[in-house]
Amino acid sequence: MSGTPFSVGDRITLKKPHPCGGREWVVYRIGADIGLKCLKCERRVMLTRKETDRRMVGSIPASTGVSENPQSK
Repeated sequence: MSGTPFSVGDRITLKKPHPCGGREWVVYRIGADIGLKCLKCERRVMLTRKETDRRMVGSIPASTGVSENPQSK
C-alpha cells in the first residue's frame, strides 16, 4: 500500500474548502477509507485513501501524547 500514512488525530488541510468555509480536518477513522471531521462545523465524511491523498495539501501529525504545557503541582 503506497501513499501518505495517516494516524487518528492527524490534522490535514484539503485543497478546496468545505461549504461551511473550513479547510482543516481531523482524521477520526483509519481503514479502507479515511474518516475526516471538519474542524469548523464538525461534519464527518469518508474518503478513499487515494482521494484523500489527491485532495490533501498539508498535514500536522497527531500529538505524541506529550503535553506542550505541563502543569506543575
